Amino acid sequence: MQSYDFQESLGYWLTVTSQAVHRRLDELLAPQDITFRQSHVIGWLALLGEAPQCELAKRMLIEPPTLVRLLDHMERRGWIERVEAPSDRRQKLVRLTAAAEPVWDRIVASARQVRREAAEGLTGEEVQVLNHLCERILANLQRREETVSCSESGSTSCLQ
Repeated sequence: MQSYDFQESLGYWLTVTSQAVHRRLDELLAPQDITFRQSHVIGWLALLGEAPQCELAKRMLIEPPTLVRLLDHMERRGWIERVEAPSDRRQKLVRLTAAAEPVWDRIVASARQVRREAAEGLTGEEVQVLNHLCERILANLQRREETVSCSESGSTSCLQ
């Protein structure tokens, strides 16, 4: 078996750090009867306004049937609603309801606490540098995704 230098791997550090942030956020949200996955849905919808179910599943890196069960539960709680997309009645758009606002406020407060805890001992400048570096890594990988996607589709418009 080939050895791998985990300690030098960006993917390793980004993954274990992300998992630690998620675990801590889940710890803070659990007593409030909010799961990490529910906070993930609400967060994406707070950012996007509304989104097709398939887009939410893609952004959350979960299978669509898993998302459907999660959305069913959130809909029963009154936090989200699903409506037909005007352009395609087969597609469902998901959006937050007014009942989700206090839930979102609790999620934001918990996320800010996790951010404070995670950044403990870092200067404001170090946090800015870290954010900037993560943005650059994301941009690098997104460029790669676009290139691969274009080459697979045979499109030349992507190369412009």
